[in-house]
Amino acid sequence: MTVNTSLFEKFSAAIRAGAAPEEARLQLGASGPLAVYYAPFEAVNLRAKLVLVGITPGRVQAANALAEARRQLEAGASAEESMRKAKHVGAFSGPMRTNLVEMLDHIGLAWLKIASCVELFGSRADLLQTASVLQFPVFVDGENYSSRPDPIRTPMLRSMVLDHFAQLGKLLPDAVFVPLGPVPTKVMQWLADEGRFTSQQVLAGLPHPSGPNGERIQYFLGSKDASRLSAKTNASLLDAARTALLGKVAQLA
Repeated sequence: MTVNTSLFEKFSAAIRAGAAPEEARLQLGASGPLAVYYAPFEAVNLRAKLVLVGITPGRVQAANALAEARRQLEAGASAEESMRKAKHVGAFSGPMRTNLVEMLDHIGLAWLKIASCVELFGSRADLLQTASVLQFPVFVDGENYSSRPDPIRTPMLRSMVLDHFAQLGKLLPDAVFVPLGPVPTKVMQWLADEGRFTSQQVLAGLPHPSGPNGERIQYFLGSKDASRLSAKTNASLLDAARTALLGKVAQLA
């Protein structure tokens, strides 16, 4: 495990005091409607074989990570241990984790040699690295960032991608990266074109596991028929993505 503790130490007093996401004392930067705040998501597991890539930690994930970091500090844990445990608790926490496990089990990750991907968040956490293309929580007009403005074309967001997420390509050259949804997939394709990742490292095609994406997840899992889908969900695109994804999973296995 590698952890850069500089930001954590800078904000440790605020964390100990119970600072919540979007408090001014945790702000890293702002530009127009965009605001970025600190939450302890920097820890990197150098033994990871699988990297799950989201967009950015949301309010729930940030709050969970900050609360766990505070608990660890109050218990006397070091900065490194506090950050490691905070990230483990906060990453993809809430209903997202349930959706994510179901989709990963659905496609099957045989090369990991585990019975269920729920183990990645428990007894086999040594296999997993969680990440976001935007490492720290980003909000737009006080709401969780989802896709706009474009992370590649927006200077502050592009800098976050290059300064933080892109470095994982060097740190984890043998891991498989799974971008979740269109934004992480687009960013990873851009980074691959820039030579930061290889196409063999990227396993794209999973819908994002967030609650608002429920219909796409249900169709991907086969629990909702195409005839019952709303106009917002394109079954053909999901079918094509799933077919390509399963083909690549078979090659890895």
